[in-house]
Amino acid sequence: MLGERRLEVLRAIVQDYVGTHEPVGSKALTERHHLRVSPATVRNDMAALEEDGYIAQPHTSAGRIPTDKGYRLFVDKLADVKPLSPPERRAIQNFLGGAVDLDDVVGRTVRLLAQLTQQVAVVQYPSLTRSTVRHVELLSLAPARLMLVLITDTGRVEQRLIDCPTPISEATLADLRARLNSKVVGERFNDVPGLVQDLPESFDADDRGTVSAVVATLLETLVEETEERLMIGGTANLTRFGPDFPLTIRPVLEALEEHVVLLKLLGEATDSGMTVRIGHENAHEGLSSTSVVSVGYGSGDEAVAKLGVVGPTRMDYPGTMGAVRAVARYVGQILAES
Repeated sequence: MLGERRLEVLRAIVQDYVGTHEPVGSKALTERHHLRVSPATVRNDMAALEEDGYIAQPHTSAGRIPTDKGYRLFVDKLADVKPLSPPERRAIQNFLGGAVDLDDVVGRTVRLLAQLTQQVAVVQYPSLTRSTVRHVELLSLAPARLMLVLITDTGRVEQRLIDCPTPISEATLADLRARLNSKVVGERFNDVPGLVQDLPESFDADDRGTVSAVVATLLETLVEETEERLMIGGTANLTRFGPDFPLTIRPVLEALEEHVVLLKLLGEATDSGMTVRIGHENAHEGLSSTSVVSVGYGSGDEAVAKLGVVGPTRMDYPGTMGAVRAVARYVGQILAES
């Protein structure tokens, strides 16, 4: 376990290296930081940190740089996540508040995260497996043709056309609409099938075929839309960090194209806390030179999806974590109000 003084030296090395991208020497540390010890003591502390694997010397006669292990300890010991300024918070609220639908919310969130962090932003669409039904609308387009509109608590809207076996009256349609909503509103998608399977039997024989068609279409909609979706933006930001990728940026770009990989990374974020995966902690080999900061967001206490950023391990962790957390909070508020 590191003592407080050596931990302070490690913090200073991380901060300087993130800011300058230059190996950090003991002289620079004593000049830039109030470590309250001599350069000789700092050199001894740096030697101990290197021996323990927290820092490394990239080449002879150079200063030291943090290792994945060093970044890990730095993140674990963060006392505070850098808060956003009041103007930044207002800008986030105004920008996200102007969204007109769920696709717009996700698109704006990706652009905002990429701009705030200068990293690659990844936002998962709200998971329908964890969503609930807000409303089901049935619209008559013709005597034997309906449109079903499904609205979720996260603002997602799905539409389906239904060709009925027989014409349906306005009175029956209104009755079906009311009964359907009384059963499914506020219920999770996974629970809906068991709630509506007996609904056709409660109608007259002449209308059961149409009611069955409506129920079948609703259930098909729930099944069809369970595939997880995400949006990614800011990939061009990686070009700013060319020297941070020891061989080539290509493996990182290839990994970012595999949405299954990104969904797995985001899935590691907990509902209530933030997850930071550093370097080789990322299972995918193409992301071994990156860090992933992710967190859950939702319209209530439980997260319905995840968002985060991918960038080099030489990352402003306090600032990045603060931005990710703030954006997630505002997206959750928008979903709750929609």
